[in-house]
Amino acid sequence: MSDTAHIEVLISRVALRDRKAFRELYDRTSAKLFGVCLRVLSNRAEAEEALQEVYIRIWHKADRYTAGGYSPMTWLITLARNLAIDRVRARKAQTEDIDEVHDLASSDPTPEAASIARSEADRISGCLGELETDRAAAVRGAYLDGLSYKELADRHDVPLNTMRTWLRRSLQRLKECMSR
Repeated sequence: MSDTAHIEVLISRVALRDRKAFRELYDRTSAKLFGVCLRVLSNRAEAEEALQEVYIRIWHKADRYTAGGYSPMTWLITLARNLAIDRVRARKAQTEDIDEVHDLASSDPTPEAASIARSEADRISGCLGELETDRAAAVRGAYLDGLSYKELADRHDVPLNTMRTWLRRSLQRLKECMSR
């Protein structure tokens, strides 16, 4: 059974309130959906909260999914993306209300937090730099741009299973690099 077909089966089982299927669906899709949320929100804590809301929506809306020619990942990514965009819009609306109040403290990160964030970004960038160029581009495409395995395989002109192997091995190398 293909990965797409298996995810469709999991969604249909979630519609029947199968907790085991929900857990497996989470395990198979949460990394990609987290990447989508993080890309839209640009804030890890907010992306984590959004991801939790996404899975609550999936639990409640799984019976609305129909396999009418759309990939189940497209449906899941659309749910995640729309929820993240709603959070950005709510944040903007709240910011507009706050802007009416005078003399508020800056919401910018403290110098220490900015320094830590820069340091972490430099570490991640350095670790990505240790990967082959095409592997690093595939990792960025999957986890920053939210591209599917198929889209990445087409973009890099490699078989689908090769792309999965690239990503799995690249993530292992990144994990090793980040733990040094």
